[in-house]
Amino acid sequence: MIAAVRRRLTAPLRAAGAAARKATLRADRAGNRALERAHPALLVARRRLATAARSTGAWLGPRLRPPLAWFLRALGTGERWVRRACALAVRGATAASSVVTPARAVAVVVVVAGCCLVVSQFIDYRAVQIGQPGYANLPDVASPPTAAARTAGEAHSYLLVPLGALAALIGLACLRRDRRRRAGLLIAALGLVSLAVILLVDRPDGLDAGALTSRFAGASAVLEDGFYGELAAAAALSLAGLLYYARPCRIPISSSGRAASGRRRRPRRRASSPARVARSA
Repeated sequence: MIAAVRRRLTAPLRAAGAAARKATLRADRAGNRALERAHPALLVARRRLATAARSTGAWLGPRLRPPLAWFLRALGTGERWVRRACALAVRGATAASSVVTPARAVAVVVVVAGCCLVVSQFIDYRAVQIGQPGYANLPDVASPPTAAARTAGEAHSYLLVPLGALAALIGLACLRRDRRRRAGLLIAALGLVSLAVILLVDRPDGLDAGALTSRFAGASAVLEDGFYGELAAAAALSLAGLLYYARPCRIPISSSGRAASGRRRRPRRRASSPARVARSA
């Protein structure tokens, strides 16, 4: 009875396997036949494509050769012009580096900062806005009215005008002739004094609305462009003075120093005898 059950279970599996094998053989034969039939057509198509490509190349070659040659010549000309421009730029930069030294560049910054400090003293540095809370949610086009505008020089009796003019004159002197490094300390001191006046005198006075708070509702003092202009100019003076003081100095080398450096760079001779080896050791 056990053998009969096993035969009943394996018979359908064997039949399914045989059917699948026959189906795969038929599909394989059909694919082979299709490839054999398509092979001559593929050979003919390849020959036709090769012939068409040769004929197209023979037709396009003479017609594309002149524009391609012109394009390559234009590229060569452009490359030569670019190389000449780069060479001229290198020569110009080399010539400019001998004129525009770091010390002179810092001197130019000092002159510009001193002039800006003088000009900022005649620009409004503070004002009192009236009804500013009512304009909080409005677009930027609408701005609150201002009153009691004052220039930056009025807060400290135009003290920064001579300081800025003096810094600009020192910068011109440094630009014309290379001065000592003490000039940088003087410029930095002028900048620090200007910063102290701006922060200790102008800022508290500019943020004080005064009696207008009792006359108008919502009056508040604000700082204008003049304050920030003089603050930036004073900070630039301080930094430029420190840079001029910290610039690398040129150390002259005498002939004896050159000879000593040459002897240091000269390679030592090797010992040619045991006695010399012992002495060098």
